[in-house]
Amino acid sequence: LDQPTVRFIFLHNTLPAALKQPTTRGEYKQSSIPSSTNMSDVENGTKGNTGDFNFPKSSSSNGDTSNRTPRNKKKRVRPLNPSNDGGAKIIIALLAGAGAAFLLSLLLLMSRLESQEFENGLLNSNVGGAQGVDDTLYEEQQEMGGVLPLPNGAWRKQHDLMQQQQKGQQQIATERQSKLLEKIKGFKDSNVDKMNKFNKLFGANPLDPVMKDAHKELDRMQGVLEGKQKNDKPMKKLDLHQQLADAVHKNEEEKKKQKAARKKELGIVDNVALTQGDKVAAISDEDAPHLQPHFPPLPPHTMSVELFGEKIITDTLSHNKPTMAGIIAILQRFLQNLHQFLKDHRDSKAPTVINEYFALVTKYLVPLEEAYRDKPVFPIREDGSIFMSLGAYRDHLLGETLRQAFKNAASPDKLFVGAVVQNCFGIDVTCRTGVEVKGQDEHGRPITKISDREPDVNGIEQFCDDPEYTKYCDSGQIRALYVNETESNGPTTARYFASKLWGGETYFLQADAHLRFAPKWDRLYTEEAKAAKSYPKAVLSAYPPGFSEGDPPYKGGTVGTRLCTCAFSTSDVEHHIIRINTGGTCGENANAPTQIAYIAAGFFFARAEFLTDVPFDPFLPWCFMGEEIALSLRAWTNGWDIYAPRKNLIAHQYRPGRMGLPKFWENTGRVFGRPGPGFNTQLQSISLKRVKYMVGYKDTTKEALEDLGHSVVLTDFQHYGPGETRTMDEFLEHVNIDIEKEQCGNIKWCNKCLMD
Repeated sequence: LDQPTVRFIFLHNTLPAALKQPTTRGEYKQSSIPSSTNMSDVENGTKGNTGDFNFPKSSSSNGDTSNRTPRNKKKRVRPLNPSNDGGAKIIIALLAGAGAAFLLSLLLLMSRLESQEFENGLLNSNVGGAQGVDDTLYEEQQEMGGVLPLPNGAWRKQHDLMQQQQKGQQQIATERQSKLLEKIKGFKDSNVDKMNKFNKLFGANPLDPVMKDAHKELDRMQGVLEGKQKNDKPMKKLDLHQQLADAVHKNEEEKKKQKAARKKELGIVDNVALTQGDKVAAISDEDAPHLQPHFPPLPPHTMSVELFGEKIITDTLSHNKPTMAGIIAILQRFLQNLHQFLKDHRDSKAPTVINEYFALVTKYLVPLEEAYRDKPVFPIREDGSIFMSLGAYRDHLLGETLRQAFKNAASPDKLFVGAVVQNCFGIDVTCRTGVEVKGQDEHGRPITKISDREPDVNGIEQFCDDPEYTKYCDSGQIRALYVNETESNGPTTARYFASKLWGGETYFLQADAHLRFAPKWDRLYTEEAKAAKSYPKAVLSAYPPGFSEGDPPYKGGTVGTRLCTCAFSTSDVEHHIIRINTGGTCGENANAPTQIAYIAAGFFFARAEFLTDVPFDPFLPWCFMGEEIALSLRAWTNGWDIYAPRKNLIAHQYRPGRMGLPKFWENTGRVFGRPGPGFNTQLQSISLKRVKYMVGYKDTTKEALEDLGHSVVLTDFQHYGPGETRTMDEFLEHVNIDIEKEQCGNIKWCNKCLMD
């Protein structure tokens, strides 16, 4: 428990010792917990959307005097020695999914009730309530030998003073008791809807009775505080970890039986590849052992280490036995520590945040990078399978995008998805909209507003709950990493995470999470890539055409765009970074795809070897611009040629600001207590220096970075910079960029479709 990880709940010793172990007045049994118990992860809120990252402190320091020991008196032994962070009465860690957030908040409440109130008497008596204070005062008098006679009638004054103290302390205890009761009742009432949602989310498993038992214990605590019942029933131990482990094992065995029955029904022998759209994927455990054990895409925040143990990480990092579950466990551990990092640096300046973030990446992610440097993490299967990388930031179209992708695929059994779901999950935090335009003022200027809103929809849940598509989730074709909105820091990081969910598929496709797909898009893109002269080192990329919700089904087939132009941004926010754009077209009768200059981050398609040659960079946080010029330069200098697909096969929802959708830089401002995009702009200005150094900006040399104190941006640059097949200067000449003058020239060969 001293590891900074989010874990399942051992619902053991949950209630205060006084509630668990009935005693006579003035006698307290000494309970114990292992000395290694560390509650810092719980108090620090290691899991969950924390909004502004402010955590309530113990009320025992707010002027309360009821727990003070009289002068010259020996302090009595307390039932449990509180830890430094104010909670050591229970062992709490976070359970998988949104249901765990409920249990965590419930148990934290119970922990705080005990840690704050045990010492001031509210829970010190069999009777309970404010009577416990009277018991305490009585015992203290008895320890002094009762009320002793004092000379000159002073005993009467002393007696009156003690009576006043008793009344004052009893009044304090009564007020505190009322607040506790109000807190418990409010907590229970506000979580009725949550319990219903969690029951729906988890279905029939041990969580349901455990949640009910915990709620029942709150009822009992309420009764004790109200003096309506005695503490004559110890709480039973609920070994939730073992129950969940048993449930996972049982669920896996059931899935195997269902899969075997389904294969028998469809007449499948020895996992022969399937082609019918209604059949499940046919990849055997023997062919792809790294996909076992199967890590479920639901519920959100299921912790891989808690399902499969620490060995899942050590095997992946140290024993050359990578598994998808191990990869996810490593990413989850980074996110847990990122959460604490953001709290610790809420008030830090931008350079400090960047320096410490790079140190965090070096500690938790670089070991994974080093373990599989210059080689694929998993063997590449030559079965024509496609891995689709999706970074979804609070995206309401993720579920529909997945439906469209599988529905219109020629071979849905060969389609695998890695989705990074960055959501506001709405557990004990208020979600917010983006900047919405509400009208115009008298001068015609827009009136904008940011409002509270419901928690984001989970597109993975929407897709997996659809009976038509559930089989793809059960078969392991959907891999999900859940990221609380508070830990989101831009598309570059999300795409890094998503690339790590690749599991050995033949092709790699990166896209946004708000798309429409043409019929047989997967087969047609595969054929288009193979038609390129440079295949297998060919990358297809384009800016897809747009669509609006409510449009008829997308058919595709229009002439594809060509990324043949660029410009140095003049925006103060983008710091003169190179932005790419479209150029000419080749008409409808081209015999084969022809080369273009740039890669679009929102859509590209290549063989999976691309991930080995051009690994995604984990050192580009808080960036929105710059990833496309970096991708283009790195791919081309590593020997990959870039092609425009001749026909459009996907459509993209372009999202102007007036839609009022949330943006990650708004979240950055909230997390660091500086609302608005300004602080994200400061962070981006430093991270972008890594890209500008790569491209050769004259004001971003190594010496200049050292003078500015930003040399940290060159961390591990040798692994994420230009390749060795071609040089950076050759690339700039290839795309006609004058970096000295910061000018982009005409690329004739690209606009005229002259290079095959």
